[in-house]
Amino acid sequence: MNRIEHLNIFILLLLLFFSCTNNGSVEKHQNNRDNIVTVKEEIKEIDMDDVMIGSIARLSIVNNFLIIKDSKSLDLLVHLFDRKNAAYKYISSAIPRGQGPGEIANIGYIGVNSKKNEIYVSDHGKLKIFTYPIDSILYNPYYVPEVKIELNNIQFPSEYLYINDTLCYARIIEPTGNVGHNEAAGKWNMQTGEVVKMKYTHPKVRTKRINIAVSIEHETFVECYANHDLMTIMDLDGNKKCNVYGSNWNDGKIIQIYHFQNVVFKGDKIIASYSGRDMHGNTFPDKLLVFNINGDYIKTLDIGYKILDFCYDERNERLLFAFDDMIQFGYLALNESMLE
Repeated sequence: MNRIEHLNIFILLLLLFFSCTNNGSVEKHQNNRDNIVTVKEEIKEIDMDDVMIGSIARLSIVNNFLIIKDSKSLDLLVHLFDRKNAAYKYISSAIPRGQGPGEIANIGYIGVNSKKNEIYVSDHGKLKIFTYPIDSILYNPYYVPEVKIELNNIQFPSEYLYINDTLCYARIIEPTGNVGHNEAAGKWNMQTGEVVKMKYTHPKVRTKRINIAVSIEHETFVECYANHDLMTIMDLDGNKKCNVYGSNWNDGKIIQIYHFQNVVFKGDKIIASYSGRDMHGNTFPDKLLVFNINGDYIKTLDIGYKILDFCYDERNERLLFAFDDMIQFGYLALNESMLE
């Protein structure tokens, strides 16, 4: 064997070594997430001012308003609260339930367009998304909206981050039969309805139940799984940055444990609610896992209440919660040391 052949073999081995090293760096196994901080005593209840809100509440923020979606309401489905001075005082309710004009038959996700100060309300009964200017529903709770887009029942977004009319980052629902469905992450064009799925999907996962979060600032997209102990971090085109596995990861096989629920960004931190409970009982999580932008585990915040939903109020540096517990709504004031 001559020197050139020796050199070629050396280069090949070197490339193989670096390839293996790179693969190891993007597959992160975290079997011990035991840096736990109890913060229950720091949760402050939000006064609902005698507004009765059902048990399936979801939170959104648009400019000066906290919006609470009340899916079980028999009357007005959306409640608006003032967040300007971090007081979250009740302002009014709007958007009636029903089959008629200006009414929502089966309310779904509420998208937010802060630039225009309007919300987009999905109606899965009418297969439409409607536009509601905030000023209009404050003036008239029974405002009749315009149709933003018609939905189809083959492939449609169940939640999304609105960037503009031609770009939303979305969780896509794809029916797989009369009752089944799968979920995918992708880019959704609200004007045309076109969906472009993210380039990467985990090769060992067949059935996906996911929640997503997007940071335009850090050019990062996060996909958290409910039915797998898995979080995938990608760039905004869906190229994989890393997979993050917890101790319940089972090589793609589903076990009867509920894992991630909601996920948000706070700057360069990823915050996700995590259950770890048996799927046959109450699966609502009562803890938050905190990661850096690269998926490295930082700590666990033990909230002490069962979390239905949460969002990040950037203006007031708080996490806002809807609970299935002794208090229904609350917030946690954040500081840098809490997430370090």
